Amino acid sequence: MRSVTLILDKRRELPAKYKKLLESPNNTVIIAKNLISAMKAIQDKEPDLIIISESAGADLAEGCRKIRALTYNMRPVIAAVSKSGELEDKLKALESGADDFISEPVNSEEFVMRMKAHLRREYESGLDPKKFLPNKNYSLRALKRLVSQEQPWACLLISLENFANYRETYTELASDKLAHTFAAIVQSALGENDYFGGISDNEYLIITDRFKAEKIANYIVFALDSVVPKFYSAQDNKRGFMLMQGDEFAGRRSNFVHATIGVVTDEFVRYEDPTQLMNALTHTRNMAEIQTRSHYLAERPQISAEDAVLQYVYNKKVLIIEEDEAMSLLLKTILELQGFSPSPGASATLSYQGRGDEPEPAVAIIDAGENLEGLEILKTLREKFSNTKIIMTSVLHDKELILGAGADLYLPKPYELSVLVKWVGQLIREVN
Repeated sequence: MRSVTLILDKRRELPAKYKKLLESPNNTVIIAKNLISAMKAIQDKEPDLIIISESAGADLAEGCRKIRALTYNMRPVIAAVSKSGELEDKLKALESGADDFISEPVNSEEFVMRMKAHLRREYESGLDPKKFLPNKNYSLRALKRLVSQEQPWACLLISLENFANYRETYTELASDKLAHTFAAIVQSALGENDYFGGISDNEYLIITDRFKAEKIANYIVFALDSVVPKFYSAQDNKRGFMLMQGDEFAGRRSNFVHATIGVVTDEFVRYEDPTQLMNALTHTRNMAEIQTRSHYLAERPQISAEDAVLQYVYNKKVLIIEEDEAMSLLLKTILELQGFSPSPGASATLSYQGRGDEPEPAVAIIDAGENLEGLEILKTLREKFSNTKIIMTSVLHDKELILGAGADLYLPKPYELSVLVKWVGQLIREVN
């Protein structure tokens, strides 16, 4: 990402000279004549470096103090420029918030090197120490600058799905290696002027040219799915999913790590603020989700009736298929008290005949039965409801068999009701 330098100086020749010295393909320089005109640039661009001259106000130290107060949440580097070389003036400016003090006339080479050093330090302070990528704050700053620019652009929001599950099972060292490999894949597809930074442990942001965004997304999908199997054991690759370890008996099925990518450009919508853009990216990314492999989705123009409103309905439906009728009633009562919408769906013979028009539950809780009759019900549900998360409980402690049959979570009987409620809540959040 290009850095931004703001020069606060009401003179005519010297600020133009400083701009010429500092402007480059990696640094945009803006000149403001006074603090009032500088405020919009500070709000829109969040500059990395602010050079303030004593000509901008009556007192240089006071000007530094005001700039520091205006930028408390972004903490740019402030360099004070003055004709004075007095030690007292230097100390007052530094005490008031300046990071550097430069006496005029300045040596051009020294001036450029010092400002580059400040910009380099500012950039490095925003790097994630593990991934060596710009962190969340820097990425959000990049979005803020993006919505105020005129050139065509595209953004990609990338999630590494199941990354937390991989870290939990294969250790933090292995997950760091996977993250570094993913970063290398992405960087090999980007150009010199593209931005690549982090949002969270498993979320990344790319800012690039509108015309090559989908090519980048397509390459990331292909390359990541090609390399991910190398990070799993032969047993997990043969099984086709990762078997997460819980206590001695409990276990959870998890799909492999894959990328979900949402692509948004300025071609169809003029975004007014970074929050609006981030919401569009998140929505597009969520729509691109495929549970077993990498996928991307690009924003397209929407056609709808005038004043039409699309409201998302949060799915809290829980289907209970339990052989013990008393247990089925207990589960229904407890889940209702927790704010879910449970419905029993089987008799004591563990049969299940669903209606063709019944709504898809977010979670299904299935008792496997003494002879694992519940596995047939699991198969029926999996074919009928592709997005439903299935919890299977059983007195027969064979978690690999049950997870291999398609369950998302296996809980051995007897289990703590609080544990079941916790898992239902977590799985419902994943579905929604």
